Amino acid sequence: MDNFTFYAPTYFAFGKDTENETGKYVKRFGGTKVLIHYGGGSVVRSGLLDRVKASLEAEQIGYVELGGVKPNPRSGLVYEGIDLCRKEGVDFILAVGGGSTIDSAKAIAAGVPYDGDFWDFYQGGIVNEAVPIGTVITISAAGSEGSADSVITKEDGMYKRATTGEALRPKFTIMNPALTQTLPAYQTACGITDIIAHLYERYLTNTKEVECTDRMIEALLLTMVHEGPRVIEDPDNYDARANIMWAGMMAHNNSCGVGRSQDWTSHGIEHELSALYDCAHGAGLAVVMPAVFTYNLKHDVMRFAKIAVRVWGCQMDFEHPERTAKEGIEALRSFLISIGMPKNFAELGAREEDIERLAHTCCYGDVENGTIGGFVPLNQEDVENIYRLML
Repeated sequence: MDNFTFYAPTYFAFGKDTENETGKYVKRFGGTKVLIHYGGGSVVRSGLLDRVKASLEAEQIGYVELGGVKPNPRSGLVYEGIDLCRKEGVDFILAVGGGSTIDSAKAIAAGVPYDGDFWDFYQGGIVNEAVPIGTVITISAAGSEGSADSVITKEDGMYKRATTGEALRPKFTIMNPALTQTLPAYQTACGITDIIAHLYERYLTNTKEVECTDRMIEALLLTMVHEGPRVIEDPDNYDARANIMWAGMMAHNNSCGVGRSQDWTSHGIEHELSALYDCAHGAGLAVVMPAVFTYNLKHDVMRFAKIAVRVWGCQMDFEHPERTAKEGIEALRSFLISIGMPKNFAELGAREEDIERLAHTCCYGDVENGTIGGFVPLNQEDVENIYRLML
């Protein structure tokens, strides 16, 4: 295990009706003028936004609103939010929604005190100063409610890139599993897939002797394998949704990733798909992951075989461990299909004729240096080959 530091100070309020205490937590963490940031649609129709506003009003906390966040959040709304916060003297940002809303809120939070273009942070910069953030989450997926990370799509060039910084960790997060019960099955399955991807990205490591975090990752994957089908079959299963919600946060606050190298190849390759085709991030990952794992299998057959045995219940073939490894990848693919995820390029709306462009942007677009991946370094030709495996 490698040396590491880890500090994750987010305060979590978990359970039914916790959104009614939002104002209390904003006040606790020093907020006096709040930007309420959200997408629209369900948070308005469900009455959640009104409940959050009422909780702020009960604490005599002023607020302004900025809705309109889309899946794969865009830079244009971030610029609008930065200007609004500066104009209104906002000192706290409250994201009400899913990972896209939280990521957009984090980008605004980073941009408000910064003299330059917030996009600088998404070209390799680290965020050291930001307006404090709180979240009320409505979907179990991205894990942004507990992480230091944010992903934004720049509309000029449609580059989807990430940044990080401890200043971006939310001060508090409201987690009411009941708020996810009205999600369509497809969105729920996309969230489950994203959680699984966050765990695999950490599991695929070149660091030796990381049994503790290996076992943590495996336990969370087993939770998804158990609870995923239950919640797809019964959307009102609060207990299943509660387990998924906490697993989603644990999968991405990096408690499972400390002391080990990480991969993130699947995310890098998928980001090009959701940037170009605007497909759901989880849906894209469902197609990308099996292809990436198949392509990288020979790099560390035993690591793929281990997860096949420990998570997917495959029988270890000691004479031919690659068979076990492949069986595990197929078990993952079958599981994702069983919960309603797409299985190939066409089902994402992607086109074979775009493969060269996708691979070039992945490896060279914006500030990329020609290779991606922390488990196996991949060049443009490798990425093209992976996209073709998805056909």
